Amino acid sequence: MKYFYTASSQVANFPEFVAVGLVDGAQIVYYDSNTQRAQPKQDWMVNVTAEDPQYWERETGSLLRSQQAYITNIETAKQRFNQTGGVYIVQKMYGCEWDDETGDVNGFDQQGYDGEDFIVLDLKTMTWIAPKPQAVLTKHKFDVKRAELEMYKNYLTQICVDWLKKYLDYGRSTLLRKELPSVSLLQKTPSSPVTCHASGFYPNKIMLFWTRDGEEFYEDVDHGEILHNHDGTFQKSVDLHVSSVKPEDWGRYSCVFQLSGVEEDIVTKLDPKVIKTNWAPDSPSEFPTGGGVGAVVGLLVLVVICIAGVFICRKRNNGFEKANTSDSSASSVKAAPLPLTSSTDSPS
Repeated sequence: MKYFYTASSQVANFPEFVAVGLVDGAQIVYYDSNTQRAQPKQDWMVNVTAEDPQYWERETGSLLRSQQAYITNIETAKQRFNQTGGVYIVQKMYGCEWDDETGDVNGFDQQGYDGEDFIVLDLKTMTWIAPKPQAVLTKHKFDVKRAELEMYKNYLTQICVDWLKKYLDYGRSTLLRKELPSVSLLQKTPSSPVTCHASGFYPNKIMLFWTRDGEEFYEDVDHGEILHNHDGTFQKSVDLHVSSVKPEDWGRYSCVFQLSGVEEDIVTKLDPKVIKTNWAPDSPSEFPTGGGVGAVVGLLVLVVICIAGVFICRKRNNGFEKANTSDSSASSVKAAPLPLTSSTDSPS
């Protein structure tokens, strides 16, 4: 479960503050400073009020306080960086992860300013990391608040996880479903890499890779990121540079798609006859450059803009490394410890 805050200044036709909650990539909550109302984004979220009639009022109040804090924090950040007018963006991503197979849990809080890391919580050491000199003051103020840190750790590793499990139960038919993708081999020109493109899978716990003689092949392979489709499913591509592959060896290569929880793999052999391209006169123009992929990417851009303005959070190999920041030289403004809202909302 992840929650994104985006506060901005002087961005035309965009709310000053936007908050979005997601569970396994599915948007469940939306709030912005124009409507000033927390709104459900999944039909099954009505189950929340069946157990807790005041849920949305409480969530709205908490996000309203976060809105006020983060808009103020932009001005504080501008002072720290010695900036005046212009467009500036403060962001925060926090939440928790639960592995239903191992039982492992993890919490994270990453904050950024103008597209760069500002401060991130290291939950193992219970300290804040400041990659920018301007964030050192914030780090010192946060680190000494040991009681608040312990409460926040409890929220991220227990309360957040409990709610995550509850949402999974509410949306079981949606969130715990398994959908296999359509897998295509695509090539723009004869000298271009062959792209193995899988689209329409859910969830996003997948592996997509090339093999040679049945073994995973790493050379001359480029992996794309997992992207959202407009219907809530995902897509991913992996390229194989075939310029160094002899034509007689093409049959040794295959693209393999694996979905967590599904035993059978989808294996697609590297065969010129099944490659979809837009350069061969006698082959169908099915390569989704401007149509399929382009439309999906366009929709993705719109979703990202609606979700977080300028999406700067990045997931790295060693976990979430941070992205969003707000930092107020005064004391931090706290929001009530609600299901989707952290107990420490804005850095100070």
